[in-house]
Amino acid sequence: MPTTTGTPARGPYKRGIRRREQIVAAAIPIFGEHGFAAGSIRTIAERVGVSHATLLQHFGSKEGLLMAVLEEWDRQTVERGFTGVSGLDYFRRLPLVMGEHLANRGLLELFTTMAAEASGPNHPARDFIQRRYTHNLTTLATHLQQAVDDGDVAPFTPAEIDIEVRLATAVLDGIGLQWLLDPATDVVATVTTYINRAVTDWSAGARTGRTSR
Repeated sequence: MPTTTGTPARGPYKRGIRRREQIVAAAIPIFGEHGFAAGSIRTIAERVGVSHATLLQHFGSKEGLLMAVLEEWDRQTVERGFTGVSGLDYFRRLPLVMGEHLANRGLLELFTTMAAEASGPNHPARDFIQRRYTHNLTTLATHLQQAVDDGDVAPFTPAEIDIEVRLATAVLDGIGLQWLLDPATDVVATVTTYINRAVTDWSAGARTGRTSR
């Protein structure tokens, strides 16, 4: 991470960043396997070779560490192919991104576990999960609206767009969970099939001049 002056990080600052990265990497499989409540801060600290107190100095609390881990999930997701794409191309990238998730089971397992646990009103990740779903739905809706504006798909009402992007989100979440339960699940082929069918359906109206669904 660059400093504010553009000079590469060095010395204690650079070591601090590296230590934070190590702690986050160690926390991913522990939180993923045991969930937030049962995931042990001391176990994470031991894996990295730091004290419990040192770990908390970096993140302030167990909740702070959880937020850092979930933010890492978001960062990796963006880097897996969404930069610079819009409209239908954004949807066509979804199988690739889901396939990349399989290379890091811990993060996928963590997010799936946290999303389920965060349905409780007092869970520390609840606000993060709600914001993430809201952001993802808004992003998908923006790209579907872009496809409408480009004439690639039939016109949709805002309510119809909302339904379509919620269906897409449900498929992605559901197939990820199925893969965690059964690694033989062909995630990429399944998501590709769904996206191709959805795009074909959305595009059919544009070819026929349909103005309502």
